[in-house]
Amino acid sequence: MSQTVVPAARPRVWNVPNQVTVSRLVLAVVLFALLSLGYYTAGLVVFIVAASTDWVDGYWARRYGQVTQLGRILDPFADKMIICGTFIYLAAAPQLASGEPASGVAAWMAVLILARELAVTALRSFIENQGGDFSAKWSGKWKMLFQCLAAALSIGQLRYYDAGERMLASDLPAWIAWGLPVLLWAAIALTAYSAVEYILVAVRMMRRME
Repeated sequence: MSQTVVPAARPRVWNVPNQVTVSRLVLAVVLFALLSLGYYTAGLVVFIVAASTDWVDGYWARRYGQVTQLGRILDPFADKMIICGTFIYLAAAPQLASGEPASGVAAWMAVLILARELAVTALRSFIENQGGDFSAKWSGKWKMLFQCLAAALSIGQLRYYDAGERMLASDLPAWIAWGLPVLLWAAIALTAYSAVEYILVAVRMMRRME
């Protein structure tokens, strides 16, 4: 007697992981609105919520078999929107009396972060369209962690300067004055390292495809 094979049910597109991802996109818009209006405390809270829930959608999707093609596209897009958008804003923040950025983020840092994200996204799209596996590396995860920590402390520094009322670096408490540069340079170093690692992986994969 023949048996009918029932195909496995495909996960619903509008599932919990994708809902979390979409909520992070909404939070990103709220974040940029708050920062542009100078509401740094509220912006910092929104950034922390948006950044700290980064792992929720991916973990939930893998744990409960709810991985969808839409989620694979939206999740990294949300990450890049939050991180790149935040660093672009921070690089364009008001300057101190000395001419240095009040956020501590130089323009070239934002450019490096943006270039890395665009390059890796393009490589991932190409490799996966060719059937290759371009999964995230640990360097990318550490990069994301330090970028989030640096961005959060940078927003906190803007809040401390209180939108122009205190605009001298000497006004900062030591834990911000020392902590932010350390986190920023760690984030930049990991950004550069992970970019090189992903590019080398992509080059090896493309050679195998020839």
